[in-house]
Formats: sequence, structure tokens, C-alpha cells
Amino acid sequence: MKYLIDTHAFLWCAIYDERLSGRIIEIVENINNEIFFSTVSAWEIAIKYQLGKLILPTTPEIFITEQLEINQFSVLPVTLLHAFTTRELPLIHKDPFDRMLVAQSTVENLPILSNDRKLSEYKAQIIW
Repeated sequence: MKYLIDTHAFLWCAIYDERLSGRIIEIVENINNEIFFSTVSAWEIAIKYQLGKLILPTTPEIFITEQLEINQFSVLPVTLLHAFTTRELPLIHKDPFDRMLVAQSTVENLPILSNDRKLSEYKAQIIW
């Protein structure tokens, strides 16, 4: 099965954070699943790193690239259709990164691996 991983879940996978649910660990570790990492998450990580809100062991470029390889995640680029789909979403979540993840999830028919309860207010399938 294919999934889209939220930014916090990606970061928690990288450090084996205990906040990860058993279900997420099972999904990520199952080699038959394909986990997509959105370029919007890379943007979010880069901004938070630059603002000092996120501490990483290396630069975001190195960290993300290494984690994508270690976890064998695929990259999901943001397309025009994803961007246009955000306009159709209700204004439940004001975070532009999360709104884009919901749009990508909707367009690509991918459940989102996230514990963000606000995302469940959209029609996207949220797994935690």
C-alpha cells in the first residue's frame, strides 16, 4: 500500500521517537508499503531549521537525503494540481504545509501517516 508521511512522523521515524504509534512503525517497516515524503515537508523542515525551531544533527539537505535513503521513502513533488486543490479545501487548518499535505493526499489518494487531529476534519484518510 502507499502512504504519505506527515513531517512530524518523518522526524520521529528518524530518531525512533517513542511517540510513534505501533501501527505507524508496522507500516513504515513493511517493505511492501511505499511511503511518500512530500517536498512540502522538506520546505517546512528547512524553514523551521532556519528559524531555530528545529535542531538537526546536520543541515536539512543532508539530514533529509540520508533519512530518505535509510527509510527507503519516495519523494512526492508538489504539482500545480496539488496547489490548485488547496483552494477547494475548507479553512479548517491554517498551516499551509498541512493544507498542502491534505491536497496531495486527496489528489494522489494516499492516506496520511499523522497524529495531527485537525487533519482528520478533512476528508483525507488519517492513520495513526
